[in-house]
Amino acid sequence: SIKAIESSSKEDDTTWLTYWVVYGVFSVAEFFSDIFLYWFPFYYAGKCLFLVWCMAPVSWNGSQVLYQKVIRPCFLRHHQTVDNVLGNLSTKA
Repeated sequence: SIKAIESSSKEDDTTWLTYWVVYGVFSVAEFFSDIFLYWFPFYYAGKCLFLVWCMAPVSWNGSQVLYQKVIRPCFLRHHQTVDNVLGNLSTKA
């Protein structure tokens, strides 16, 4: 999804690809922290509001904000390493 977002041909799928990238990162983070987070009152209501914010049809929705400020800079810093690891895995497979 990140490769599709960063490709030169921009289409309407960019919005949803951005959402799915943010949702995937959120799901991985939640997997490791869920044992602590479910103790917080209204955690699931907050999670629901967060996901609605990420899907909101406005220019400042959560997916765009989080992708541009957090995920994209991290990806651009480490994408060469990820590509090398995936290339090595595919040759070994």
